[in-house]
Amino acid sequence: MTDDGIDYAAVFQGLPGMVALMTPELVFADANQEFLRMAGRTREQVIGRYLFDVFPDNPNNPAATGMRNLEASLKRVAATGERDAMALQRYDVQSPQRPGEWEERYWSPVNAPVFGPDGRVVLLVHRVEEVTELIKARGGPDTGRTRVLEAELYTRARELQEVNERLRQAHAREREVALALQQAMLPVPGPVGRHRPAVRYRPAVGSLNVCGDWYDLVDLPGDCVGVAVAVGDVVGHGLRAAGVMGLLRSALSAASRVADGPAQALEVVDLYARSVDGAENTTVVTTHIDWDTHTITYSSAGHPPPALLHTDGTVEYLDQATDPPLGARPDLVHRPEDATAFATGDALVLYTDGLIERRREDIDVGLDRLADSLVRHQGIDPEPLADAVLLELLPPGGATDDTALVIVRL
Repeated sequence: MTDDGIDYAAVFQGLPGMVALMTPELVFADANQEFLRMAGRTREQVIGRYLFDVFPDNPNNPAATGMRNLEASLKRVAATGERDAMALQRYDVQSPQRPGEWEERYWSPVNAPVFGPDGRVVLLVHRVEEVTELIKARGGPDTGRTRVLEAELYTRARELQEVNERLRQAHAREREVALALQQAMLPVPGPVGRHRPAVRYRPAVGSLNVCGDWYDLVDLPGDCVGVAVAVGDVVGHGLRAAGVMGLLRSALSAASRVADGPAQALEVVDLYARSVDGAENTTVVTTHIDWDTHTITYSSAGHPPPALLHTDGTVEYLDQATDPPLGARPDLVHRPEDATAFATGDALVLYTDGLIERRREDIDVGLDRLADSLVRHQGIDPEPLADAVLLELLPPGGATDDTALVIVRL
């Protein structure tokens, strides 16, 4: 024990299993005593060296795939931030006492990410259990049956690995489709007023690159010199929710151009949503910014309130015109609408619930957390402000819900 708590370096070295830490470039950063003992290597032979310089494939076995499989797993963890349990692997190891001689070894590896303060993968945890003795168990009256079971175990493990690889390839193709869909439906907006808004989109951990969250910015026609800014959230994840999102986003964009204010635009979209399967209980908030009168008119259908960050360092939540989500009422009703004044230099912040909500936590706690973050970074441009807010409010390993964020400097 140390003066301020547990000595985690000592805990790491004392772990009973084989554990190594690697950089995303697959260079050994550390290895515990059991890893070095079982691998038959010293710290000097391992730390600071490239993984496959220390443990290359057996050149005498043309069918060896251990190195390729392990490299693919570790790079996948580094890229996705997701844990990967590998199938049983044969990975021969060169004898440290007899260079040039290779020992037949079998391993059960698990690879996991370690995240830095910015949410990026900074280290890879490589935990491995050697099962060579199990695979090579011999002797006793049941030797024949043991060999059959061992062969079946190894064969099934390899088959499982091949199936997982095919699933990963299929998932990668889906991600490409999802990314193209996202880019088509959520383009980067142009300047709003004298400033370019900052927009961010973060899918939930483990989901495709698209979901039911959206944002939209629309120049308003007519005598009003202004823009409509909206965010919404369709229930669910994946391509189906994204399809519904695209329909509702387009409907609201069109309604905002012809409606007499944000409340009427939501009433039109509410009517349309009743004919769209999967659109029920969608939340959305839309704001109309009038540059001439320096006012923001807004209406919300069950969505978290936009935040108005004033130049004096205070935060005002626009929560005086809130109604149930789309399709939540049996009959169409007039939705509420309210307005508030803004000053030059204020910032309007719209977001979806993935930014503020946490399980078993009151929503007011999340709203306070957002307000504190905005005040701490008050005065900086929308782009770095958006990055700072996401860094402080989203969990290091990624959020469990999708998140959209729009910041407009007024």
